[in-house]
Amino acid sequence: MIATYKGYRFDLQHPLDISTPLHTGNKQVNCYYAPLFRTEPVVMGNFIGDTEQGGAVNYKNVYLNPHGNGTHTECVAHISNKKVTINQTLQQFHFLAQLITVSPISTASADAIIPLALIAGKLHEDAEALIIRTLPNTTEKLTRQYSGTNPPYLHHSVGSFLCERNIKHLLIDLPSLDREEDGGILAAHHAFFNYPENPRYDATVTELIFVPDTIADGLYLLNLQIASFELDVAPSKPVLFSVL
Repeated sequence: MIATYKGYRFDLQHPLDISTPLHTGNKQVNCYYAPLFRTEPVVMGNFIGDTEQGGAVNYKNVYLNPHGNGTHTECVAHISNKKVTINQTLQQFHFLAQLITVSPISTASADAIIPLALIAGKLHEDAEALIIRTLPNTTEKLTRQYSGTNPPYLHHSVGSFLCERNIKHLLIDLPSLDREEDGGILAAHHAFFNYPENPRYDATVTELIFVPDTIADGLYLLNLQIASFELDVAPSKPVLFSVL
């Protein structure tokens, strides 16, 4: 099956999932000291919602912190008191996306940052979304415990540049656009969402994706789907389709 979008043709038969799966147990991706993702069967009298324990059906409660457990997509409400939600603001789900790969640069303070110089010269003029894959890129990202490790982050000028270029959707394989501990400044988030000057209500940030090395840099059709949470954030499943 072939789809056409903004003059490009895409192969819909071979989707490329770049989300991080949610699963129980200790070997799961986690950040900002969030409780681990877990599930529990509902128990009521003689009823137990677990077929492995003799129940007729699986019927389980799910315990989740979207910002700390797995791939998630957030809107400007993440950094503001605006009465909007990700379910209200994300109304379109297909975008022309560009995937780029960068190596964060170490600084004198031992931070690792992604400066504007690594982004500016690579942005395709037709791109509506940008996907950033960082190096090194191993499957350890699927289970990494990021809390207290000061992961790499974006320089705030990247957020400003993408806002100026009208990139509406930014996806990254890190826990956050910003430094793990920055005193609540969140400079890259503020710059990308253009908050508080002129908030971009139709923009989103997706974090904790994973892009396998088998997916080459370039243009793709992005299908960005979320759980319909009336919150600032929701678990999400970004999927790419290759250009023909």
